[in-house]
Amino acid sequence: MKMDKCSFCGREKKEVNLLIAGMEGHICDNCVEQAHAIVDEEFKKDTGFTTKGLQLMKPLEIKKFLDQYVIGQDQAKKILSVAVYNHYKRLNQPVSADETEIEKSNILLVGETGTGKTLLARTIAKMLHVPFTIVDATVLTEAGYVGEDIESLLTRLLQAADYNVDAAERGIVFIDELDKIARKGDNPSITRDVSGEGVQQGLLKLLEGAVVNVPPQGGRKHPEQKMIAVNTKNILFICGGAFDGIEKKIAHRLNTKIVGYGAQKSADHLDRDNMMQYVSPQDLKSFGLIPEIIGRIPVLTYLEPLDRKALRSILTEPRNSLVKQYIKLFQLDDIELSFDEDALEFIVDKALEFNLGARGLRAICENIMVDAMFDTPSANVNKMKISLEYAQERIDIASSVRLKAS
Repeated sequence: MKMDKCSFCGREKKEVNLLIAGMEGHICDNCVEQAHAIVDEEFKKDTGFTTKGLQLMKPLEIKKFLDQYVIGQDQAKKILSVAVYNHYKRLNQPVSADETEIEKSNILLVGETGTGKTLLARTIAKMLHVPFTIVDATVLTEAGYVGEDIESLLTRLLQAADYNVDAAERGIVFIDELDKIARKGDNPSITRDVSGEGVQQGLLKLLEGAVVNVPPQGGRKHPEQKMIAVNTKNILFICGGAFDGIEKKIAHRLNTKIVGYGAQKSADHLDRDNMMQYVSPQDLKSFGLIPEIIGRIPVLTYLEPLDRKALRSILTEPRNSLVKQYIKLFQLDDIELSFDEDALEFIVDKALEFNLGARGLRAICENIMVDAMFDTPSANVNKMKISLEYAQERIDIASSVRLKAS
């Protein structure tokens, strides 16, 4: 009598939990699990995080995808969609000696805090399934000084790509707080501007495209580590910054062009409540960015300040809106959470009062929800409603605690 056994490991039927029969053999559950792990690892190695053969969506489709996560900012989304589409179309272009070479178009998003700069970049990366990392420019210094080396941008991208160099070379790096590395002043100084102009100079080769030796675990802590060569030619750099005070530079530039009796009439068409929409490379230079780095970030767009209508929509409409997140959190504890319309309007009023954009919404919601999130998991309740009275009471308590602390 022939004994059934696994054709891979040789274990008999009584030695395994499950033995699957095939045409001319068998496989046990242990071998199935091992085979599944091997397949996962190989696919991750060969096809994970790659844009080769990527079926890239058209600009209109990219914008529709962004609309699901980001409220408003239509102009910024339109410019970002075109720039990303052109960039990855360039990567998929067949290499030919007689064809025109398309240059990379890095992007600069200018806007107040909390208007969605980081969210736009993160959503683009989610859509493309490419490695993505966010780097704060304020921690960067010139090589040899205390702080992070500029190459640490690529170290983080490599880590996001599981050290797959080919995938990292087609990824996206979001450099936040670019305005914080502006030149400290136009006057020459005997001391080096190691965290301002020095960082801008160091970023030039990364933005333009160069082969950079990157320490896989960071620079100074592991000097003996083997460097990894990364070509930044095809890495898309999206930069963002609030550029606080640039409105004065814009206003000054626009006013200098107005001369004569028609000055006031010519200036009437300007929207003085949103001067950021008139931003130009000239204003960035006046703010403190060096001309070389401005030239390497050719796509410039601005983000509108969030008005009441936009903040109200942000609370409930996007796929990952704040209200949906809290409802999901309570749902995991089998509690049905709901918000009164008046409570949502109150949250928006407070956010406008604090003038912190969408970030202000989360801070206010956390103050309102913290007691409910603390008590309800232990209480025997199935439903929880956030009313206007409850929201006002929580905010008043939080305000009084801060006053006592101060």
